[in-house]
Amino acid sequence: MNSGNPQPPIPNPQTRFGALGVGRWALGVVALLVLAAAGAFAQDMPDPSLIHGRAIPAPELPAGTVTVRVVREAIGNNVAGQQVRVTAGGATRTATTDELGRAEFAGLPAGGEARAETTVDGEALVSQPFAVPATGGLRVILVAGLANAAARRAREDAEGLAAPPTKGAVVFGPDSRIIMEFHDDALFAFYVLEVVNSARSRVDTGGPIEFDLPEEAIGAAIREGSSPSATVNGTRVTIAGPFAPGTTAVQVQFRVRYDRSTHVFTQAFPIPLQRLTLGIQKRGSLSIASPQFQTVNDVPTEDGNVYVVGSGLALAAGTPVSVTLSNLPAHSPVPRYVALGLALAVAVFGTWLAVTAGKKTAGERAALEARRDALLDDLARLEAQRRAGTITAERYETRRTRIVGDLERIYGQLDEASSGPQGGGEGLAA
Repeated sequence: MNSGNPQPPIPNPQTRFGALGVGRWALGVVALLVLAAAGAFAQDMPDPSLIHGRAIPAPELPAGTVTVRVVREAIGNNVAGQQVRVTAGGATRTATTDELGRAEFAGLPAGGEARAETTVDGEALVSQPFAVPATGGLRVILVAGLANAAARRAREDAEGLAAPPTKGAVVFGPDSRIIMEFHDDALFAFYVLEVVNSARSRVDTGGPIEFDLPEEAIGAAIREGSSPSATVNGTRVTIAGPFAPGTTAVQVQFRVRYDRSTHVFTQAFPIPLQRLTLGIQKRGSLSIASPQFQTVNDVPTEDGNVYVVGSGLALAAGTPVSVTLSNLPAHSPVPRYVALGLALAVAVFGTWLAVTAGKKTAGERAALEARRDALLDDLARLEAQRRAGTITAERYETRRTRIVGDLERIYGQLDEASSGPQGGGEGLAA
């Protein structure tokens, strides 16, 4: 079940890549995605559909050199002996791919629009237009059979969903991450989790995935765009199975309660985490540290915000993520406790005066009590402004002196009203 607490805006998983203009919450997510993607590219083979036909800068190549690699459906499935054409500067040149599926074109004229193309098994493959750089070269990849591969995967996925679930395991994939951002001086945490099932069929893990949020979590809720199998009850998150092939998206939001400038944030997950990534919106000299981080970087966003992002290797199931947040914008709890104590004392004193109130007429007493209550509210608001730092010390002392003086006068009038003879007692004149 979801909490009814207000939720600051954060983009849905479906729009995270394209909606750069949805606000600073989206920009924070995008910044983390950029960093996570950089690490993922170095470790995992990229999706061929994302790089098909694109020219990638290659500064290590000689100036005017373009290489065109031809593969079938997947990177590494090279097509050798394939004739490739490159048109640049109004002229077309032809070359044949080697055993690595690569054809090289040297000495191409810089500038102008160029294009690479070939035909594999009757399928025409054409790159996006590109310009030959004046320094360095370019690498282009052409992938045949993408449509057939997609159709085959769709059939396999459909068959897997129709089949009974099999016993197996899932992980939190490498794109899972923890994001922390400030909203109206409160710190919110967002778990952007992707449960990955690499099998072709649904997987039964033997029960739901369950874990408890940190004890400082307040108002936890499941974000829109998450799988309907995800729920939160208090601080316990439950993701019910079985899990379909691919990824199951889950986003959890909660407020992080802290009252000191240094806070240790700890979270353990019941299944393996393939890559640790945690980022927090930077305020002042805020910093993060963890023995599990390999790198910590400041990542700026287009709107001028900066995120401190730490990343590390995979974590086994049950391994706590432990991160120290330093130089947090924190206010001491002492003024809050003093203000609450003062308000309680005033309220108790006011109650006593109300009980011992005497002969004052009901209308006059009601007016005095209403004025007293309004002044108490003013005093509470003034204390809140002081704690938040939105009022100067001089103005705070001036207003507080005036309010306390008015309260003393009102309590004096209420006390005077209670000093006369009391009706209903013995010894009254007949």
